[in-house]
Amino acid sequence: MSRLIATLFGIGYLRPGPGTWGSAAAIALAYLLHVAGGFPLLALATVGLFGLGWWATERETRGKADHDPSEIVVDEVVGQWIALWPLSFGMWHIGADPWIFPYPGWIGAFVMFRLFDIWKPGPVGWADRRKGPMGVMLDDVIAGMLAALVVMAAALLSHGVLMR
Repeated sequence: MSRLIATLFGIGYLRPGPGTWGSAAAIALAYLLHVAGGFPLLALATVGLFGLGWWATERETRGKADHDPSEIVVDEVVGQWIALWPLSFGMWHIGADPWIFPYPGWIGAFVMFRLFDIWKPGPVGWADRRKGPMGVMLDDVIAGMLAALVVMAAALLSHGVLMR
């Protein structure tokens, strides 16, 4: 069970770029969660998957030299979902049809999350250097938070400042 969770049912074995495959799958899953229950369900699922991901990562890396093997992508799912929070929250907050998941928003969230996850600036790199399952999960959480900030800034510019 831990391997299925850690690899997102085997998506982590796709090559090249298992983290990118995991992030792409995360968008599809986030969309389904958003349709089923809006932002509250996506937020709850994110927190729950963080806990499951920490547990699965700990089990899958116990006693191994590599504390962050590339096939573990549950961390990318959690980070990508956090990057999508502003989009899901905004749509849920205004009562928009849950089937609408605006395309520029999710593309921006995807690109920015992957950028921060690969580049590992500042706090993302700090978390990545931590050993153990918490480091594996935390760098993607922080990358997701940074991506979410960029998504919010872009939304403010396009829907707030530029629309006036």
